[in-house]
Amino acid sequence: MILLSRIEERKAIIGLYNYAHEMTHGASDREYPRLGQMIVDYENPLKKMMEEFVPHSKSLSDALISLQMVYPRRNLSADQWRNAQLLSLISAPSTMLNPAQSDTMPCEYLSLDAMEKWIIFGFILCHGILNTDATALNLWKLALQSSSCLSLFRDEVFHIHKAAEDLFVNIRGYNKRINDIRECKEAAVSHAGSMHRERRKFLRSALKELATVLSDQPGLLGPKALFVFMALSFARDEIIWLLRHADNMPKKSADDFIDKHIAELIFYMEELRAHVRKYGPVMQRYYVQYLSGFDAVVLNELVQNLSVCPEDESIIMSSFVNTMTSLSVKQVEDGEVFDFRGMRLDWFRLQAYTSVSKASLGLADHRELGKMMNTIIFHTKMVDSLVEMLVETSDLSIFCFYSRAFEKMFQQCLELPSQSRYSIAFPLLCTHFMSCTHELCPEERHHIGDRSLSLCNMFLDEMAKQARNLITDICTEQCTLSDQLLPKHCAKTISQAVNKKSKKQTGKKGEPEREKPGVESMRKNRLVVTNLDKLHTALSELCFSINYVPNMVVWEHTFTPREYLTSHLEIRFTKSIVGMTMYNQATQEIAKPSELLTSVRAYMTVLQSIENYVQIDITRVFNNVLLQQTQHLDSHGEPTITSLYTNWYLETLLRQVSNGHIAYFPAMKAFVNLPTENELTFNAEEYSDISEMRSLSELLGPYGMKFLSESLMWHISSQVAELKKLVVENVDVLTQMRTSFDKPDQMAALFKRLSSVDSVLKRMTIIGVILSFRSLAQEALRDVLSYHIPFLVSSIEDFKDHIPRETDMKVAMNVYELSSAAGLPCEIDPALVVALSSQKSENISPEEEYKIACLLMVFVAVSLPTLASNVMSQYSPAIEGHCNNIHCLAKAINQIAAALFTIHKGSIEDRLKEFLALASSSLLKIGQETDKTTTRNRESVYLLLDMIVQESPFLTMDLLESCFPYVLLRNAYHAVYKQSVTSSA
Repeated sequence: MILLSRIEERKAIIGLYNYAHEMTHGASDREYPRLGQMIVDYENPLKKMMEEFVPHSKSLSDALISLQMVYPRRNLSADQWRNAQLLSLISAPSTMLNPAQSDTMPCEYLSLDAMEKWIIFGFILCHGILNTDATALNLWKLALQSSSCLSLFRDEVFHIHKAAEDLFVNIRGYNKRINDIRECKEAAVSHAGSMHRERRKFLRSALKELATVLSDQPGLLGPKALFVFMALSFARDEIIWLLRHADNMPKKSADDFIDKHIAELIFYMEELRAHVRKYGPVMQRYYVQYLSGFDAVVLNELVQNLSVCPEDESIIMSSFVNTMTSLSVKQVEDGEVFDFRGMRLDWFRLQAYTSVSKASLGLADHRELGKMMNTIIFHTKMVDSLVEMLVETSDLSIFCFYSRAFEKMFQQCLELPSQSRYSIAFPLLCTHFMSCTHELCPEERHHIGDRSLSLCNMFLDEMAKQARNLITDICTEQCTLSDQLLPKHCAKTISQAVNKKSKKQTGKKGEPEREKPGVESMRKNRLVVTNLDKLHTALSELCFSINYVPNMVVWEHTFTPREYLTSHLEIRFTKSIVGMTMYNQATQEIAKPSELLTSVRAYMTVLQSIENYVQIDITRVFNNVLLQQTQHLDSHGEPTITSLYTNWYLETLLRQVSNGHIAYFPAMKAFVNLPTENELTFNAEEYSDISEMRSLSELLGPYGMKFLSESLMWHISSQVAELKKLVVENVDVLTQMRTSFDKPDQMAALFKRLSSVDSVLKRMTIIGVILSFRSLAQEALRDVLSYHIPFLVSSIEDFKDHIPRETDMKVAMNVYELSSAAGLPCEIDPALVVALSSQKSENISPEEEYKIACLLMVFVAVSLPTLASNVMSQYSPAIEGHCNNIHCLAKAINQIAAALFTIHKGSIEDRLKEFLALASSSLLKIGQETDKTTTRNRESVYLLLDMIVQESPFLTMDLLESCFPYVLLRNAYHAVYKQSVTSSA
């Protein structure tokens, strides 16, 4: 009625209802006049009820005064609880196994909130007793001093002092009562907050002790079950009091209503609840034996000693004894479901029979029987109603209606490192929410269920995010420490050591000496706490919470806290790896693969250590993230390190090679910057030497390296397409040159008719550079895989080396593809074959395609002599190559020939022999040239023939000797080495 009186438009709503009823049924509701009269009469509900309760005052006041032994005992201060060592199992070790007993068992875990409602509302309705009975007045004052408001329904509260004062102010002679109310209000405002704060403080330590002892000795749940339910009820009362008063109390001390440690109290409540659910069978065994072996015997004796026992009462009590006697432990072991609801109903009937005024057997005259039966009823609940008892004593579904306060408490818990280990209590509380629903209002189940799911999801997500952020901070610190160990940082130390040895004074005297890696681990004092220590402590606390339960069920949905952490770690690890590449598209800067690998390993080491805190499969995280990084895009469609590095090597490094700013040095197996007017922003050697390529292979793995290879091959195929166009332009001339290589004069005339000779050589050189880079990448991949999977690599190598020559090409290509994926060099590059196969034109017949492929080799062969006139074509013995990268032509010619003639099913060996004959014939001609400009680097170009043969698995030195005298090659090597020595001098 109080709630109804708060609806301002209640009369309009009822009037509209009646009008709608009349429109629908043609007549007004029969009960409408009564309903309307009730609304009018209960305009001031408490005043009206005070009038109506006058006949019941005696019964109600007697019932309320019966709380004088229970309520004051429950409403003690924390110091009194502490002195009495309340809820302590270890305060008296000798009595630890004795069952907890009380004359008023149901009242020991009765909600304090419920008792205060009875006292406040009860004495308002029968207020006359306050003037005549000192006990009633003391109970009333004690309740008024404890709270300033009571819960009516969920988050609707009733301000008791104002309401009571408003009611009593109109009653004559109640000035004293009004003064009492004002004094109590002042006391509540001044002292209630601090009193309840101290109670919560005591309960935190008491519940922690209780939970710790019971987790070690769960058998104590039998004799000390009452302590558990008392602890849960006490804690629940204090939490609900705080929740109710936090926004409804005139605050003199705000600190009393902000409890940053509330999570700890809720956590220990949940731990006790978990013990009761887990060890329910233990409690059942204990109380089944208790009921049959002790309670039944004592009750039987009490019944036998009754002087008067009517038949109905005798039948009921005999059934009690028989029911308990028939119990056995075997029923528990067999998993039998117990149901003592009938027995408890019979006890209610017996109380009704024995409480009427003219009853022959009065319960008031047989107090021992009442005490015993109350104890028995509690024992039966321990057997068949444990879940209901947990709901009765520790249900905190009220949080569902205090969402803002609930979320605020959670945030405070996460912000305080010492409390973060208890943060799991908040998601666990969401499992309570469905207990506040009622079958008479089914439509709100979905609303409350959705709220419980959303809050649980939000809490677990925030916990995982907090843990992820801590892990990220630790990873950043560890990456910084790992970075200090990189080889580049030792240069200064070596320089100082050398200068010290040579007694050179460098730098300023006051310059501080650089700290060496590892200094951070030296502790002069145990009290010194570093930032890393704080992060690890905070992480371990939070991870305890995440790892506390494997899963929880909220409204038939299962939540797994660890999976939240796993998914957040996967997302953050992915972003961190990509972020650590430090790729800048504008400046085309990127981290060295070796440095990125060091950072990734440091990151992974930290992530692996997470398994010490939480039972998650971190290997699964690595597999999911790192395997995605080997693809072009990750599962979210974002670029990966594979795409970033592939793009950088193709668009930045190899483009600068094509522009003549970088050269490939075979001797160093690396690309090296050439001295130019415009210095490059990066050092090519630092990105392409053996160690960097191995690091790249470690990062990208076989899948990523395959994607890199495919991208390289796409660029080669585009160059080959352009070369074919140039061949088509010169097809007639090349066809004649192919058959006229033994006619020098005709060849010279035909050569002059050729167009785009330089373009052909330049494009072939670019192809050679790309293939050289790929060979570096493949070699690095082979080294990495040989280290990780040596037996598998050796098996693949053995398989490749023993393919019979007569094997079908399709089968051979499958083997080559397997070998190429392992980084092994193949006679025919499968990736190049696939890339060039996709170029087949529909308008050109296969025979024509084959002819163009043959003429392309002719074009390259007859164009080689023009390289001799290039200043940059000089061979350098130091780098075992030419500064303009023409030494890469050897690889290009062999690989392109092998791929093209595999596609067109021609003889690779015959075509390369033809190429060698044409090339040697063309090069021999420049030996007869007298123009020094044309022949300035003749010897350096001669060496290309040797390189082509050395690179080719299809050509031999004997074949070269038949086309090109070896003496010329020997003299060419001698000349270039002599020229190199002269230049150096």
